[in-house]
Amino acid sequence: MTPTTSSRLVTRHSFAIDRTGGRHRRPGRVRPLPRLAILATVLAILTSATMPGTARGAPSPQGRLSWPLSPTPSVTRYFEPPSTPYGPGHRGVDLAAPPGTNVLAAAEGVVMFAGQVAGRGVVSVDHDGGLRTTYQPLAPTVTTGDQVYRGQVLGTLAMGHPGCPKPACLHFGVRRGEEYVDPLAVIGEPSEIRLKPWEGD
Repeated sequence: MTPTTSSRLVTRHSFAIDRTGGRHRRPGRVRPLPRLAILATVLAILTSATMPGTARGAPSPQGRLSWPLSPTPSVTRYFEPPSTPYGPGHRGVDLAAPPGTNVLAAAEGVVMFAGQVAGRGVVSVDHDGGLRTTYQPLAPTVTTGDQVYRGQVLGTLAMGHPGCPKPACLHFGVRRGEEYVDPLAVIGEPSEIRLKPWEGD
């Protein structure tokens, strides 16, 4: 065996030759990740955790609403969806607060109505995502067409809501398109679970 042949045998066992003719280490050995790659991964995780809107408790991009009263009010009557579009039910929630309490916009939007309906003050606001919120009874301090921000005062709570067991209650309603939805579910608060009768076979 010549020195040249021996050298070639050692080379074949020490390296594998890829299709392009280049050499690389034998399969089975895992190369450690470069420190730069590890550092980049850690920085990406830290950056995403501190970006606005991703922190715990921040509003979700689906248009989650905030409470229309502050501090957080007590609920005197829960949402009761009607079985038909014009059937009986309770298309919102009633929230107790002292008369004169500021009523706040649950999210940024545009005032679509501000005025009197059946002798009671009503404000409706359109929001991104097809949501519309309604507040009554109140003495409005905004007018139709106003752009409002989350937490902006829309008016002051008035007395006279039917069935309210307290001196004053705010009726807070939410619609998505033409469908009424449970305001507490949109705010993110637990609501009473009501089971509908199953109409299947």
